[in-house]
Amino acid sequence: MKEYSSDKIRNVAVVSHDGAGKTALVESLLLTSGAVDFVGKGQDNKHIMDFEPEEIKRNVTIQLGMAPCEWHDHKVNFVDTPGYNEFHGEVRAALRACDGMLMVLSATSGVETDTVRAWDYAVELQMPRMAFINKMDVDGADFFGTIERMRELFGKGIMPLQIPIGEGANFEGVVDVAKMTAFTYKDGQPTEIAVPAHLIEKAQEIREMTVEAAAEGSDELLEKYLEGEELSLEEIRQGLREGMISGRVCPIMCGSATSRIGLDQVLDRMIRYMPDATKKVMTATDAGTGEQCVVHVDKPLTAFVFKTLLDPFAGKQSFVRIFSGELKEGDRLFDVNQGVEEKWGKMVTLIGKQQIPVSSAKAGDIVVIPKLANAKTGDTLTAPDFKVTYDAIRFPQPLYTVALEPVKKGEEEKLASAVLKVAEEDPTCVVVKNAEARQLQIDCMGEVHLEHILNKMDRKYGVQAKLVTPYIPYRETIKGSAETESKYKKQSGGHGQYGHVKIQVDPLYDGTEFAFVDKIFGGAVPKQYIPAVEKGAKETLDKGLIAGYPMIGVQVTLLDGSYHSVDSSELAFKVATSQAIKDVIPKAKPVLLEPIYEVNVFAPDAFMGDIMGDLNSRRGRVLGMEQSERTGISVVKAQVPLAEMADYVTALRSITQGQGVFNRQFYTYEEVPHKQAEEIIAARKTQE
Repeated sequence: MKEYSSDKIRNVAVVSHDGAGKTALVESLLLTSGAVDFVGKGQDNKHIMDFEPEEIKRNVTIQLGMAPCEWHDHKVNFVDTPGYNEFHGEVRAALRACDGMLMVLSATSGVETDTVRAWDYAVELQMPRMAFINKMDVDGADFFGTIERMRELFGKGIMPLQIPIGEGANFEGVVDVAKMTAFTYKDGQPTEIAVPAHLIEKAQEIREMTVEAAAEGSDELLEKYLEGEELSLEEIRQGLREGMISGRVCPIMCGSATSRIGLDQVLDRMIRYMPDATKKVMTATDAGTGEQCVVHVDKPLTAFVFKTLLDPFAGKQSFVRIFSGELKEGDRLFDVNQGVEEKWGKMVTLIGKQQIPVSSAKAGDIVVIPKLANAKTGDTLTAPDFKVTYDAIRFPQPLYTVALEPVKKGEEEKLASAVLKVAEEDPTCVVVKNAEARQLQIDCMGEVHLEHILNKMDRKYGVQAKLVTPYIPYRETIKGSAETESKYKKQSGGHGQYGHVKIQVDPLYDGTEFAFVDKIFGGAVPKQYIPAVEKGAKETLDKGLIAGYPMIGVQVTLLDGSYHSVDSSELAFKVATSQAIKDVIPKAKPVLLEPIYEVNVFAPDAFMGDIMGDLNSRRGRVLGMEQSERTGISVVKAQVPLAEMADYVTALRSITQGQGVFNRQFYTYEEVPHKQAEEIIAARKTQE
């Protein structure tokens, strides 16, 4: 593959809901362009892009993959992404690396949940987007119904550039409404024909919409259009391109990936309408001054690691988008985030898993650099004399928490190492080493994502894990005040031990976990022993006195005591205080506390009643409901105990047919209801 200048490069993230035929489209585009000479079909498991064992087994995309092709003296870098929502972090990574998005929709299923999610993220990134309505040759295909639904959800900027010749078994080609010509296909090869007579009226209607949208792309074209002058084909294309780059227009095409109908026109329009890399202007942070700066393609080298793959045999692969400058073999490469210069030997491009060596890459290109020792996803790589950083990728919040133990005893370290390696590849797998529980926890995206993580650890790192109940960080506190005294006295024939304290405990309501007040006067307890009293109190409270959870919100006041000039020691006062705490807490109305989280649930209005009912069943307090920014989507605000949220990811998807999402953050601790508290305390005692 030859070297291309920045203006000849197009980077396209291909996204869809699961099952729309996205990967089949990418592979058929590669075949159409000549980048590959064979692609698999359906369930034959010979796909180029989906080559991981679990992708083959499930016949779905799990991780993003890249593949470049050449078309009409341009290079198009495709980044294929998963369609299943639990792997949506890969979509975000892909969109960060690309300049445009191609949405793939099924002509039979129309607009689905994850298509909407990808659209929203592209809008957030101000990314140009076009769409391809696939599976026009499948029974039940509905091109115009899909267009109508897209307009309802995404606005009037949805603009068909084609209409189909037939649908389902009768689908044979497409009409180019701008040129008012048509193409039929056989074995992927087009034949130009006149627009079929029964489609002329519809094609002219769509063409008028297209011309109007193009005219709005610039003041000059709009003036010409309003004066009744005919826009030339090139002017229509110019206006559509400007409209797409601004985000005002989303061009729509149609065809069939498996029958290879309309694919040459998809490639043509990617080159014609997708922005070239010279138009990419990035905002970075100067590593030295912390100030914002603008980075154009002609600046010194900057690049961004948007994906990391680890292989026990091949080592690490860093997927890198070059935003400015040029990278050549032998150049120095500085990882600004890690503060180190990286040693590297080569770079490649990938078609699936096939590596193709690359000796140099200009701004706008996407390459893979093997065996970078320090680089992580989200790092910025630069020339040593131009140290800037780009913002990290905003990955979705993983909210499905599980705890893991090795199946085989003694493999705890091996398991921890494997989980950390998986997390380095996948930022939506977050490892939490819970020291309080001595438990290894992971936050992931759901049950399917978890299964993928467990399979990957077994396959790549030879360690099997089993699920255990995640530890809930309950707390204990008191609701009343009490006082007691304790004397620790021990004689063993020689030097003895003597410590005597009188203490009072009171509840704290200001959020303070522990406070110690010294009210000793007259030296009843010498000053050198006061810290031992405080330490004895704190350590005893930290171990818990009801169910073994740390006790918080307690003030301990040292009221009085006595000492022995020979036998007293720090240890004696520490033990005496510990005994006093154990004696006084049961008198101070101790209770169990649980963590409460603020939860925001986003879903279509139709599901609001079921969502609120489910939250109530989880002991949640529904605080209210508001309209979100998107029409038809509301947000429920609630406060819910963490103990009731374990399966909420799965439950919400079930309630909302996959359309609901939520976020959460810690709010406060509240008293556990008496019945649940008794069950928790009893369960803890059986573990002792």
